[in-house]
Amino acid sequence: MVLALDTCLGACSAAVLDGDRVLAAKVEPMARGHQERLAPLVAELMAEAGMAFDRLDRVGVTVGPGSFTGLRVGLAFAKGIGQALAIPVVAVGTLEALAAGIPDRVLAVLDAKRGQVYLQAFADGAAVSAPDVLPVETAAARVAEFAPEVLIGSGAGLFSDMTPSARVIAAEQADPAAVARLAAARAPVPPRPLYLRAPDARLPGGKLPPP
Repeated sequence: MVLALDTCLGACSAAVLDGDRVLAAKVEPMARGHQERLAPLVAELMAEAGMAFDRLDRVGVTVGPGSFTGLRVGLAFAKGIGQALAIPVVAVGTLEALAAGIPDRVLAVLDAKRGQVYLQAFADGAAVSAPDVLPVETAAARVAEFAPEVLIGSGAGLFSDMTPSARVIAAEQADPAAVARLAAARAPVPPRPLYLRAPDARLPGGKLPPP
């Protein structure tokens, strides 16, 4: 039994997976407030699935790229559940969750603001590049070189004119069920946040937040 969490993008999302069956899933779009909403949402989800927390075998959580605050909320909550239940916590990349289940040449692209995008290429479900952050102009060359059949994510529309034959899916967040399936299928590795650029937020004195 897998509980999956995603707070990296513009939603607070979770799903419960039992084998191949999704027992319950919730996606609530929000720009902020993930920290206050996540615990009640998970409690509601488990009740809807009719499952007690001690039935869980592992927790899957998105670790970025995405909102620095959001990904830390999800990661801290997932680690708390993992420690309380003595079960593994499995890291899932936001970009791979977006591309999951699409058996084509897929480019997952997120608008990172400040003239940049996060992107990662996939072919038949397997990553063929590492997640990266690039200026839009540099990313355009990467898009032209890869020639994707599918563009997915909040930044997909930025490159739709370059690839008129590609299917464009302007997804603002990943499907939490996809996060759950990815987490169920891999060996657990201690999760760490995936920061592709330095956080905007600074502590007093100009220090960066801890990883």
